[in-house]
Amino acid sequence: MTVSKGGRRELVGFRVGEQAFCIDITSVLEIRGWTPTTPLPKAPDYMKGVVNLRGLVLPIIDLAARLGLPTKEPSARHAIMVVKCGTRTVGLLVEAVSDIVELDDSTRQETPELGDGAGGAGVIAGIFAVDGEMISLLDLDNVLPQMAEAA
Repeated sequence: MTVSKGGRRELVGFRVGEQAFCIDITSVLEIRGWTPTTPLPKAPDYMKGVVNLRGLVLPIIDLAARLGLPTKEPSARHAIMVVKCGTRTVGLLVEAVSDIVELDDSTRQETPELGDGAGGAGVIAGIFAVDGEMISLLDLDNVLPQMAEAA
């Protein structure tokens, strides 16, 4: 993901559990309601399965599981964000898509180093503090590294 320091950008905000996240709007192709998936054998735990999206076999990733957060059984309240990352198109299962926000990259703070190799460094490209809430900017390139093998 390219991050232009000092520039304003439009981001799509969404929730996974109690946490707020966002990704660059240019990565989002569409937002759909939850659709049951067809499981794939020997897929990683975070892979919910695949759905047919207008003839395209679309892998669906449970973003909570991928990020190591508590997961919930998908319901009609959940959404699938269809995103493009490089040459890959995948669906991200999220609990709710909140809104489109325009934020200034100069207000983005670096992800804190935890010193143990764990945590959000790598999958989180930075954190915005907005109206008393912390919104983590996802780095799709690092969230979806194994998708070429899984899809």
